[in-house]
Amino acid sequence: MLDISSSFQQKLDRQATTLCHCWRLLRRDGAIMGFTDHDRDLTFDGVVFRASTGLSATEAERSLGLSVATSEAAGALSDDSLSESDLLNGLYDNASVETWLVDWSDPQLRTLLDVATIGEVRRGEGAFSAELRSSAHFFDQTQGRAFQRGCAADFGDGRCKLSIGAFASTGVVAAFSGGVLTLNLSGVFESGFFTGGRLTFTGGVNGGAKVTIKSHRRESGLRATIALWTPPGAAIVSGDVVSLTAGCDKSATTCRTKFGNIVNFRGFPHMPGNDLVIAYPSSRSQAMDGGSFFQ
Repeated sequence: MLDISSSFQQKLDRQATTLCHCWRLLRRDGAIMGFTDHDRDLTFDGVVFRASTGLSATEAERSLGLSVATSEAAGALSDDSLSESDLLNGLYDNASVETWLVDWSDPQLRTLLDVATIGEVRRGEGAFSAELRSSAHFFDQTQGRAFQRGCAADFGDGRCKLSIGAFASTGVVAAFSGGVLTLNLSGVFESGFFTGGRLTFTGGVNGGAKVTIKSHRRESGLRATIALWTPPGAAIVSGDVVSLTAGCDKSATTCRTKFGNIVNFRGFPHMPGNDLVIAYPSSRSQAMDGGSFFQ
């Protein structure tokens, strides 16, 4: 239920209103940005809501129950507000967005309409549109432990208990072409060690951007080539500094042989798979007598 003051209600009851929308965006890195569809900048709660972004909103869809309510905000990409490289580098992923209905003649008269999370972002010719998902989307996320063959932990988290630093490296970009980075690493690592891992740009215009490593191949000495699934938003230049984290395919074999951490494996590698579920009786197959398959 909206919390509307009596003075603001009087504004709403008028035939001619002085209302606009404002959006307060909070990124996961703590950066706060303000936008409005009014033709002048507005300020309240210490945030400047800029009108130069050309941001506008679409109709919001709502229904009873726990279905996810969605709306959409669209705007222009510009160097001094929202840049394409920032969107590509994931700086706005899962950012929190507050939608306010504001009286632009007196910004102290306002009401909070919704709090949402940025979902899918689509980019066009110098513009973007962002899906705003209601808090109900958190109910779609897996909670608790899942019974699966692969490990349910994330590499280096509290359940994995491994120190990422022991399986990481820094590197300096020597060249970049065709989605492949040529790096000078701080140590020698066998081919495939970083495949499936994470590469983070620690400096340059892509500072903070994280990308997934498609493949890793060792060259001579400390030289290695790294193929990326998706390059970062801005240009990669020689001399950029990066950090790399080993890849983990979440299998029991990798956990035991590559990381020596099978004691903390958070999966069920002996769980019967779909091949067993759809199997039919055969005199040549293993007897189904209720005993263990792994004696």
